[in-house]
Amino acid sequence: MRAAWLLLPALAALSAYYVYLPLPGAVSDPWKLMLLDATFRAVQQTCHLIHSLRLSHHLTVLNYLICTFDKLKSVSSEDIKITDAVFDGVEVRVFEPPPKGDESLKRSVVYIHGGGWALASARTSLYNNLCRIMAESLNAVVVSVEYRLVPEVCFPEQYHDALRATKHFLQPDVLAEYSVDPSRIAISGDSAGGNLAAAVCQQLSKDEDLPVRPKLQALIYPVLQAFDFNTPSYQQNMNMPVLPRYVMINYWIDYINGNYDLARELLINNHTALNVGPALSFRARLNWTSLLPPSFQKNYKPVVQTTGTAAIVERLPALLDVRAAPLLADDATLARQPRTYMLICENDVLRDDGAMYAARLERAGVPVSLERFHDCFHGCMIFTVWPTDFSAGVQTRNSYVKWLDENL
Repeated sequence: MRAAWLLLPALAALSAYYVYLPLPGAVSDPWKLMLLDATFRAVQQTCHLIHSLRLSHHLTVLNYLICTFDKLKSVSSEDIKITDAVFDGVEVRVFEPPPKGDESLKRSVVYIHGGGWALASARTSLYNNLCRIMAESLNAVVVSVEYRLVPEVCFPEQYHDALRATKHFLQPDVLAEYSVDPSRIAISGDSAGGNLAAAVCQQLSKDEDLPVRPKLQALIYPVLQAFDFNTPSYQQNMNMPVLPRYVMINYWIDYINGNYDLARELLINNHTALNVGPALSFRARLNWTSLLPPSFQKNYKPVVQTTGTAAIVERLPALLDVRAAPLLADDATLARQPRTYMLICENDVLRDDGAMYAARLERAGVPVSLERFHDCFHGCMIFTVWPTDFSAGVQTRNSYVKWLDENL
């Protein structure tokens, strides 16, 4: 009995040590964030153990767990009709509000979910809840794209799925079927979904035969480049919960079908060193010393290697492919982009990806609304329902929906 009483404090101390992380003072709901991150880490470590035993890919196991416990059927209500459909071979979930008065056509949002190109689903409760609220609040038809994931497929298949589903929806006869106003359509996404949304928008802007084009794009803490893993936000937030830097690098490696042995070289920017010829032409397009204001740069210094490993981009050309990294696009492409909303979080490695893209779009003449949330963290917008309900989630979601309501 005495041994048990001695063991309990030890277990409590070990649990506290595992859960606790030093966080910036301004982060919203810090203890809840620590618990969420500890849960993520524990589940991911279990999945990596299964991977190391060669029983299954760790991302397959992780996504199985997420979808087994969280996937919802397409159950409609009086307020929203929810149906699953297939657009040009790509599964989607469509949220339709009921007709209001004599209104004939509705506005619409094509939404692409996040998850590192490998996790989550349009059918999980987190995204189901977000899209339902968007449909209700905006009185809009919301199309949530269920693109294929790593490890089933790698780049560029996620991009192709998102592009095919979006182009199918933009056909006049499909828009008419869903009673959508072709002049009031937005393309949106968060995290990896923001990456896909930006890449899709760029491609649509080049399609001269497209009869309908999006009015807006709304990007939520998007991942937009794999050129520099030492931007100020990558340095500042390298150990931040939910998405530390090493996890983001691993997501990139999985997406472009690379090898985890490359993680160290990517971490120190060896793949874009000054002797790597293919990278030279892109360097000015994401020079954060000129694109970011002093409040972002702080005292951080660029990490630019003189001599690196050119074989990396030769083996993995997707690192410099604008379809994978929309921030690398040329100015002419950026000038064709629609009015843009950019939401970024201070406590996020991807903060500067979004800030640099917003700056380049503005310089290209695109109207941009950039919102920077100082107390928020990566992924927060989908965490609005118990037990993962954060004030940061409600704050960012409300701001996002408000901008769409005012501009779409």
